[in-house]
Amino acid sequence: MHRLAAVAVSALLVSAPAQAEIKLGFVTALSGPAAALGIPYANGMKAAQKYKSKIGSETVTVIQLDDGSDPAATTRNARKLIEEEKVDILIGTATAPGTIAMTTVANELGVPMIAVSPIKIETADPAKQWTIAVPQPPMLMAKVVADRMKRDKVHNVGYIGFSDAWGDLVYAGGKAAEERGDIKLTTNERYARTDTSVTAQILRILATKPDGVLIGGSSTQAALPLLALADRGFKGHNYGLASLINPDFVRVGGKAAEGVQVSAGPVIVSEQLPDGHFSKKLSADFRAAYKEVNGSESRDGFSAYSFDAYLIFAGAAERALGKAKPGTPEFRKALRDEMLNTKELAGVHAVYNFKPGQGYGVDDRSLVIVKLRDGKWTYAP
Repeated sequence: MHRLAAVAVSALLVSAPAQAEIKLGFVTALSGPAAALGIPYANGMKAAQKYKSKIGSETVTVIQLDDGSDPAATTRNARKLIEEEKVDILIGTATAPGTIAMTTVANELGVPMIAVSPIKIETADPAKQWTIAVPQPPMLMAKVVADRMKRDKVHNVGYIGFSDAWGDLVYAGGKAAEERGDIKLTTNERYARTDTSVTAQILRILATKPDGVLIGGSSTQAALPLLALADRGFKGHNYGLASLINPDFVRVGGKAAEGVQVSAGPVIVSEQLPDGHFSKKLSADFRAAYKEVNGSESRDGFSAYSFDAYLIFAGAAERALGKAKPGTPEFRKALRDEMLNTKELAGVHAVYNFKPGQGYGVDDRSLVIVKLRDGKWTYAP
């Protein structure tokens, strides 16, 4: 469970009297049910290191731990990275429950963290805020999807999602759209990430005669409802959020997933974007770095979240280096402060703007609608 992989751009100078590099603690799921997400996150981190190997004159050491898709292991990993490895920052992890567990440790021990899974970040006291999140918030993703439902004249929408924090977040986004009068949710069906069948839930959804179905799952397991709907001849529209953008979802869903419409970051269809779009050139650089270090093409959104998280960290760290030395509490605080002062930083998913008291830093520029056609995601403006 605690497989440790330290990836350093240059050799550690063990004889130096002070920490000779910036240490980044990275937790992801390389095993367990969330590995289909966790492995792309890890691949994106490798691409980010290739793209920017140094920050100022400092090297960056990435210490990576596998949490096995288990939030309890995530907690142990976060403590190990902070207390034993003395990292300056945390980035992770592949699931919402694990990420929540990780932020609890970061807030307790006063270490800045960048979440790569969308979670609810409560900031009653901005002075105690140590965490920001890279992904587009589910509320915003759901709003963009609801706008597409309205255009498609889909009103009655069945909901099925995970029985965890992610399922709750997507459902809350759907309810917000309902309160605006955009759609009407007819169900709130749930299933576990480890389930192999959702037949009973789909039968209850179909009994409400929906025009469309909103999927609140992710990766491979998000294909289960679509397979069950196809088996029963459902001819309505299917929708999802960015968590569906994964090769394993496309592979497992097959023909049943064809036509599903998803709100996603522009990096997913960067080659199809108009010239001058903020994501187009940077996405090409990201894909080149990804291919060089991973030996394959990037065809998911999760690796791109890791890439953007690293860009936010790098920009903040460069500014923080003028205030304190890595490996000190002062540097951690300066890094946190500079993260929260990020302004108009272009990534491949979004243009990021943060400020104290807010966990998310994206706007409508961070999302487009994509549609699965012939097994490929297609820009659907």
